Amino acid sequence: MERAGIWEVDAQGTKSCTRSGPLGTDYLLKASAPLPSALYVQVGDPNADHDCWERPEDMSTPRSVFKVTPSTPGTEVAAETAAALVATSLVFKHVDVGYSKKLLQTAKKAFAFADQYRGNYSDSLASVVCPFYCSYTGFQDELLWGAAWLYKATRNSSYLSFAHSLGINYNSLTFSWDSKIPGAAVLLARESVVDENEAASGFREQAERFVCNVLPKSSSVSVNYTPGGLLYMLNGSNMQYVTSTTFLLSTYAKYLKTSSQTMKCGDVVVTSLRLRKLVKKQVDYILGDNPSRMSYMVGYGDEFPRRIHHRGSSIPSFRLNAEAIGCDEGFQFYYDDKPNPNELTGAVVGGPDENDKFTDDREDYSQSEPTTYINAPLVGTLSYLTASFRPRERCLSVKN
Repeated sequence: MERAGIWEVDAQGTKSCTRSGPLGTDYLLKASAPLPSALYVQVGDPNADHDCWERPEDMSTPRSVFKVTPSTPGTEVAAETAAALVATSLVFKHVDVGYSKKLLQTAKKAFAFADQYRGNYSDSLASVVCPFYCSYTGFQDELLWGAAWLYKATRNSSYLSFAHSLGINYNSLTFSWDSKIPGAAVLLARESVVDENEAASGFREQAERFVCNVLPKSSSVSVNYTPGGLLYMLNGSNMQYVTSTTFLLSTYAKYLKTSSQTMKCGDVVVTSLRLRKLVKKQVDYILGDNPSRMSYMVGYGDEFPRRIHHRGSSIPSFRLNAEAIGCDEGFQFYYDDKPNPNELTGAVVGGPDENDKFTDDREDYSQSEPTTYINAPLVGTLSYLTASFRPRERCLSVKN
């Protein structure tokens, strides 16, 4: 359900847009309320949840609540919480000033907590985090990510100095739910590319190494592309790396265009237009311009995945069958070869294999499972590709 914000004008004639619906950051604010003594990080037991196939209306698994504390730290999740709060504070900076300030103030607390009480949350909460949400890259990248966003929002040089102090200066090919190094490098690189801040030149170098590592025909390209032209990094839910990488490439393309600059990958001159063409090619592939003529966004185009790995989509609607369908009983729909009865419109699935082959099979979660970390970066990339259109001024709209 979409709830648009409402324009309001105060006595001085200042126009502002007020929120009229809850946001994901409202949840994070509640989770952060006990800081600095605790941060709530998870609801539910993933072992029980993964053993159950049922609709959200019938959810019967434990809704246990877990937290990290000074004695059982979780630096990754605390720093990531801080980054999310900061990023959203920037979105609302000019439309809901009070909410924006609250987000930023809470983000500072979460980041201080992450830094002061260092430790892997997948160690502190191993029994309920692993193997599903283990931190494989440690917490240094999340500290860098949080510091980068805080610097962008506050312009406080201490956060940039903190980012430098971490000493992270090595190649990382993946920007994902677990690995934040390329994202942080690209975020901080703007300081050097656009604002000509020499203090951030190291992050520019790191960001451009990332670009060169994923750019076809670059002398340092370190990733593969399918015969049909799709970026291919890993077998498990590869589309997450496609959408996150194209988002970073589109961001860097904006920097180059804004500053009227180019970069080089060996002898290859890289322009903003060259990056934009690569980004567009990847998005076009996702939306159906591929050997299978399959759109990997559910509901888009004539051919798209019909048997996606999603509980609510695969079980008949509560409106059609109001009787409770238990955990074990729900698996009859999991193993059923029929198309999902409920279309999860807009969801992007894990995608084809390295040979452009896709099996529309609910049991193959690596190809058929949709995730928020696939869709989220794609929103940014699509916004970039449509930026030449200027819609009428409107009040910010949020979904709940």
